Amino acid sequence: MDIAIVGAGAAAVGLLDALAATAERPGDITVFEPSPDLWRGRPYGPDLDTVLVNSPPAIMSIRHLDFGHYAAWLGTRGAAHLDELLGQPLVPRALYGEYLAHTAEAALATLRDDGWRVRIVTARVTGAARSGSRWSLRTEDGRAHDADQVALCVGGGTPQDHYGLGRAPGFVGDPYPLARTLDQVPPGSDVAVIGSGLTAVDVVVSLAARGHTGQITLLSRSGVLPHVWQRPVGHRPQHLTAERMAALHREHGVVTLEDLIGLLRAELAETGEDFEAFAAELLATETDEPVRRLRAQLAAVDDSRIGRRVLQVAAHTVGPYAWRLLPEPDRVRLRRHFRTATSVASPMVPVNASILMRLLDCGQLAVAAGVRKIEAANGLFQVRSDDGERTADVVVNAVNPPPRAIPRAAGHLVTSLLADGSAGLHPSGGLVPADPRLHVVGDFAGGGPFITSSIPGIAAQAARAAQAIAAAQDAAPVT
Repeated sequence: MDIAIVGAGAAAVGLLDALAATAERPGDITVFEPSPDLWRGRPYGPDLDTVLVNSPPAIMSIRHLDFGHYAAWLGTRGAAHLDELLGQPLVPRALYGEYLAHTAEAALATLRDDGWRVRIVTARVTGAARSGSRWSLRTEDGRAHDADQVALCVGGGTPQDHYGLGRAPGFVGDPYPLARTLDQVPPGSDVAVIGSGLTAVDVVVSLAARGHTGQITLLSRSGVLPHVWQRPVGHRPQHLTAERMAALHREHGVVTLEDLIGLLRAELAETGEDFEAFAAELLATETDEPVRRLRAQLAAVDDSRIGRRVLQVAAHTVGPYAWRLLPEPDRVRLRRHFRTATSVASPMVPVNASILMRLLDCGQLAVAAGVRKIEAANGLFQVRSDDGERTADVVVNAVNPPPRAIPRAAGHLVTSLLADGSAGLHPSGGLVPADPRLHVVGDFAGGGPFITSSIPGIAAQAARAAQAIAAAQDAAPVT
């Protein structure tokens, strides 16, 4: 069997690791990736040491259901990157990229030892079409490559320029890698950062580490900052688990949002916590004053209550599975709270929250909600928001790409798959294969999880794709 893997980021690493464990009869694997930074993707390439992995090691394993895989690789190196408030190692994302590269190379070594032939093609795939019982892939150099199974591991989209600032001097359209883009920012300039999520936090923390002296303002429509990770307490969920969801699905044929709320309610009842108070706290995320909430959450890093801890871990571990079981009306209800959900499920790490708090307290950092318009004029940027107008010398675009958006580099490939009828676009974004020999792993998977960019979610998708490929391989005649 010939397997083509398009892309060589975290999704491809998870797929190769799963294939090394499941595929038995050897064949050929071709990985297509034009970037020199194999296995890292956009998020985990070389960058500043201030750009940290934003999650504890237990939910950063690229090997499905092996929650200690990343921590075991990290070993004693983690001690040099300990977040003292969290009590967990939080390493630079470039170091996590080394973990991904190590996992990929180990998987390739295993596959080669098992008789697989593996090659890397450093060219972009620009088209794919079914050719009889096989696929024909075209690369940008005009060559054709045949395959039996194709896995798209093309990553996510790119940040949108919501305010049409384009090539205006002083506008940074895509902040990563910050090691390159922040070199363009004068240390005394007034900087406006579009967005208030984890990317915006990376920008602020990195500016502070470089000794920036100018004013920094986070601009967003909501003004919602990410929640703050709490120190792990070793609680193991007894109710909000994949096993309980599977049992509900077997019994009722569906799992509803009310079912999930009931499981969370039972989880909190085990420790005597007030579910109604917890729910009210969550629902206040978008109306609370952001600085007050940040201060309260920093003070609660050691709070013994398990509510947010359970919800955060569940969002990454059982969340992708639960999302597949939910009826569409319940998915619509959850999407209405997308900003709150992402803030809770993807918190900032305490060390970064402390830096933001310090900058807010001294007045160097501000948060402006209700941003309506940003215009470039006379070498400056004019910002209009609900609380008035301000100017900035530099604007950094730190908005997240739309969930399941078409990656710019994969545009021609996706167009060819749609034209061929091999795939379709999901109503909520992403690509849905119409052929069982085509697999999509990662944020671009149509109908994928509510919270994108989750390593456990990507690892689960990779494991399912590897199982499907292995099943197809078992069913194919031996030649």
